[in-house]
Amino acid sequence: MGRPVKRSLTLHRHRTSVTLEDEFWQAFRDIAAKEGRALNDLASEIDAARGLDTGLASAIRLYVLAHYQDR
Repeated sequence: MGRPVKRSLTLHRHRTSVTLEDEFWQAFRDIAAKEGRALNDLASEIDAARGLDTGLASAIRLYVLAHYQDR
């Protein structure tokens, strides 16, 4: 697995940085594209649903994992 890469997202009109491994970024982009959604919109939904004790990067990784496990 590659080194983590930091990228910016806009959540609820606020910019934030998220660090994920490139493989997770690619899978996350693929999921958003297959669902016909903007990456920022999907990230905002994940952000709203995550618990206070879960970081956004972890929540995105778990979302990607669950997506591929459910297939």
